[in-house]
Amino acid sequence: MSVYEYSVPTPKGEQISLQDYAGKVLLIVNTATGCGFTPQYKDIEEIYEKYHDHGLEVIDVPCNQFAGQTPGTDDEIHQFCTLKYNTQFPQMKKSDVNGENQLPLYAYLKSQKSFEGFGSGVKALAMSAMLKKIDKNYKTNPDIKWNFTKFVVDREGNVVARFEPTADMKEVEKCIASLV
Repeated sequence: MSVYEYSVPTPKGEQISLQDYAGKVLLIVNTATGCGFTPQYKDIEEIYEKYHDHGLEVIDVPCNQFAGQTPGTDDEIHQFCTLKYNTQFPQMKKSDVNGENQLPLYAYLKSQKSFEGFGSGVKALAMSAMLKKIDKNYKTNPDIKWNFTKFVVDREGNVVARFEPTADMKEVEKCIASLV
């Protein structure tokens, strides 16, 4: 199995096969428009602009599963991203990343790279405290914990890294730079 066996839906209801991205480095991220991590759109766009011509593609999957922080329609999400953060990469259809309605792609990604913690720092401590209230077993399951969890896929379709929303975006960029 590889990431290329999966597809993602577009806002228009079409399916984009990840096979179309064979030979590219992928940054797959579940996003939200009303989250404390939403400013990461700026960093993701900067990384996209810097590495797109070297083979990077961003797969942006808006998700409303975390505190309802993506309440808008697919069109509203796209307008928000392009107007506020000047994003040039496409947003996919708003989709679930956990649970029985999750995109099959996300079940695969989580099977390849499980949750390894939030790291250290104030945001990491805050995320841990919040998640203990939601799911006392959050540390032991591979579920996506919050908005802006990122997966990096190499040019051969291997999931090489998972970055939680609390990860330093410089570390995400360093990982991508090593693959392009």
